[in-house]
Amino acid sequence: MPLVSTVAITVPATTSNLGPGFDCIGAALTLYNQFKFTRLDPATERLGGLLISVTGAEQERVITDENNLVYQSFLKFYQQLGQTPPPVKIEIELGVPLARGLGSSATAIVGGLVGANQLAGEPLNRMEVMKIAIAMEGHPDNVVPALLGGCCLAAEGGEDVKTWEVCDIPWNSTIMPVVAIPDFELSTEEARKVLPTNYSRADAIFNAAHLGLLLRGLETGRGDWLRMALCDRIHQPYRQALIPGYEAVYSAALSAGAYGLVISGAGPTLLALVDSEFAPAVATAMVTAWKEQGIAAQVRSLSLDAQGARFFTDSV
Repeated sequence: MPLVSTVAITVPATTSNLGPGFDCIGAALTLYNQFKFTRLDPATERLGGLLISVTGAEQERVITDENNLVYQSFLKFYQQLGQTPPPVKIEIELGVPLARGLGSSATAIVGGLVGANQLAGEPLNRMEVMKIAIAMEGHPDNVVPALLGGCCLAAEGGEDVKTWEVCDIPWNSTIMPVVAIPDFELSTEEARKVLPTNYSRADAIFNAAHLGLLLRGLETGRGDWLRMALCDRIHQPYRQALIPGYEAVYSAALSAGAYGLVISGAGPTLLALVDSEFAPAVATAMVTAWKEQGIAAQVRSLSLDAQGARFFTDSV
């Protein structure tokens, strides 16, 4: 088999939780980071056989040494195989905003693992790569759709050996995700600190019921189901205070015709689910509401990405 010398990978952004689906449901969106891995001559000694370059918005904020998350994922793959990684040049093109709740870290993890798998001759299948990605991220809701595409629900099983079952969630073609991305950040760590360690039985039942309703709402496109289904008692009530202007954007989106609005991932990006007919009005309402709060934001009307991570290789 020819040795793969170069692999170019495109990984979609993701939105996770979708209200009641905390840490278990996520969807791939049509917004992307791109990664290119080029095998270097083994004799190279520059930076220990590692070269990293970054282009795109916020490129100056991405570290380019061995602590880069893409490279850490690349290393993790070879550690799992018990092999020494080859010297490599990594080129990163950013299209997903950093620390905004759109799965930028998941794209890095998936990109690094898929790149390593291809350069190694593809010894692992996608499900095996997925398990490493989940272990690195700590939860499946972003890395699974980033790798597989579509809207995915991941459930953990097994007591001694962790196993995962992943199922795709049908997404009605009339439902458009509209994201409003503010010009401030919110780290996942900070967003998790505000969550309680215990929940009441009533809150657990509430979220279980609403997650079930969400799955049916996404499949059918029924607005009345989606309006109720996007309610949550596990994370959003606690995180809203970390997002200035949340209430104003929420009210504006619903008034403009959105089925509902949720925090995308850990935030601060806010996601509205909208009938495609109302997407332009909702997008304008969201960005205007934040502007009136003194906050600049960019808004994107996106679609579901059905492919997930895809790659192209060149061999020597």
